[in-house]
Parts: sequence; C-alpha cells; structure tokens
Amino acid sequence: MAENLTLARPYAEAAFLLAKSGGNLRDWSERLSGLAAVVGNPAMEECIGNPRFTPDSLSKLCVEASGQTLSGEQQNFVRVLVDNQRLGVLPEIAELFDELMNSHDGVKEAMITSAFAMDDATLQALVADIGRKFGCKVAATVTVDPALIGGVRIAVGDEVIDASVRGKLAAMATSLKH
Repeated sequence: MAENLTLARPYAEAAFLLAKSGGNLRDWSERLSGLAAVVGNPAMEECIGNPRFTPDSLSKLCVEASGQTLSGEQQNFVRVLVDNQRLGVLPEIAELFDELMNSHDGVKEAMITSAFAMDDATLQALVADIGRKFGCKVAATVTVDPALIGGVRIAVGDEVIDASVRGKLAAMATSLKH
C-alpha cells in the first residue's frame, strides 16, 4: 500500500495542478473517484494485466466503463496512466487528490465512530464542534461500532478524541494497574 501511495503521489499532484489551473477541482475529484471505482472492479483488474489489450483499447475501455463524460485533459490523464502502467494506482491517486483538494479548501477529514446511529441534527452539532476545536471546515465520515458501548471516537489527522465508554473503561483499567 505504501508503495502504491508513493507511485500515485506525483500523478495526484499533477492532476491537482491541472484541475486547479482549470478551476474545476470538484469535477476532477468526481471523475477520479468514478475511474477509481472502475479500476477497482475485479473484471477491470484482469483487463489491466492482460497483454492482449493495447494502451489505446485499455484507455478507451476504462473511460467508457466509468460511464462519465471526461474532458480531453482527463482522458489524456487516463492515457498517461495506462502508458506508464500506473492505471492500477488510480484509487490511491483519487484519495491523494481529495486530500490535496481538502487541504487547499481548508477542510480536514474527521473519522467519527459512534456506538449508535446518530440523527442529522446530532451529527451536524458534533461536526460544528469539531470544526470549532480544529479551526477549520470538517468533512466527516461516520461509522457505527456497537463495541464502543456508548459515546464516540473521533480521529482528525493523527489526533484522536476517545469519548467512548469503552475508551473510558480502558483508561480506568490502565490507571488501576499502576
């Protein structure tokens, strides 16, 4: 995985610069996500490794399978990936592109894990609180993990706020041992 991120980084940066200069970051993000989904399909993975596919046919297949209308620059980008045998790292390119875009927009990713499903109002209030704490806009991804027993666990970058019952019990057990 780390090797794929290393391979993907210069392509993500190049795509970001193209998108930024064209003023269409969101469009590129959507297109790259769609292409990443296509490349992650097992049938497409077989095609990528198949020597019977020429670079032209593989590029065309990838673009058509995405079901998206790609700009000339985006089609050329796919072709460069195919020519350099980097089509397989498109999921990592899309992920890195979104990180660059969020950084550019002043948005941080927050991974929120909750013991129970949250209603929209609770989630919006929590995201607003996280935004105030970190002084930025927040894009939240929410998952439910009943093993937390109660409360939430929030990860923003490399900072973790564990306000779950499970986390508090673990902290209490650790303090009792010492």
